[in-house]
Amino acid sequence: MESSSKLPRAIILFPVFIPAVVVTLLLVIGTISNPELAGELFSDTLAFITRSFGWFYMLAVAFFLVFIVGIALTKWGNIKLGPDHAEPQYSFPAWFAMLFSAGYGIALLFFGVAEPVLHYSTPPVGAPETVDAAKQAMQIAFFHWGFHIWAIYGLTGLALAYFSFRHGLPLSMRSALYPIIGERIHGPIGHVVDIFAILGTLFGIATTLGLSVTQINAGLNYLWPQIPVSTMVQIVSIVVITALATCSVVAGMDKGIK
Repeated sequence: MESSSKLPRAIILFPVFIPAVVVTLLLVIGTISNPELAGELFSDTLAFITRSFGWFYMLAVAFFLVFIVGIALTKWGNIKLGPDHAEPQYSFPAWFAMLFSAGYGIALLFFGVAEPVLHYSTPPVGAPETVDAAKQAMQIAFFHWGFHIWAIYGLTGLALAYFSFRHGLPLSMRSALYPIIGERIHGPIGHVVDIFAILGTLFGIATTLGLSVTQINAGLNYLWPQIPVSTMVQIVSIVVITALATCSVVAGMDKGIK
């Protein structure tokens, strides 16, 4: 299943980078131009997706969890995510610490408390602030922060690692389609898959970062009242956090993330 393609890296990435940047800039410009309309549009889109495809999301995540557990418990779980002679670069505790920090991060500090309280006060079904509402709130919190979320992470990481480190394919989501479309992953189909992957990752990070900087801003204001709760402080926080994260990634696993 080794890929024989020798396409230059620039040719593979250029058709992905430009469309992703253009779509991102258009969304940012549109949101800044009319925040109220953008907020309504995003809220309506979220409501439509939740109402129409919520069942599919729940079913897909449950399938991911069963699939990952099934892989781990069968002989396929012994397949190395690299050459047969490869050895783990880090110990299990080191991997666990890095994965847990990168997977949860500040989001757990915020949503670990905010999400159960939110669903307790406004449950999906039934009266708020009741025993039933509390049960629903904890069920949703466990779903979002329990085994299911790691099934999503695990499936994505498994696909990337298996096809990239074991079969030498590009370290991108397009490689997961190699058994289905073969060398066409290097063409327009692969470009579209990677564009959607980049945009999805970008929007996910933007949501987490947007919520986290408000928490950071409130904490700074609590410690030092002279620092106001303002958009400017939050923008500066985003710039600083992004710069630190970039330095960590550029430094590599040993000097950065670890």
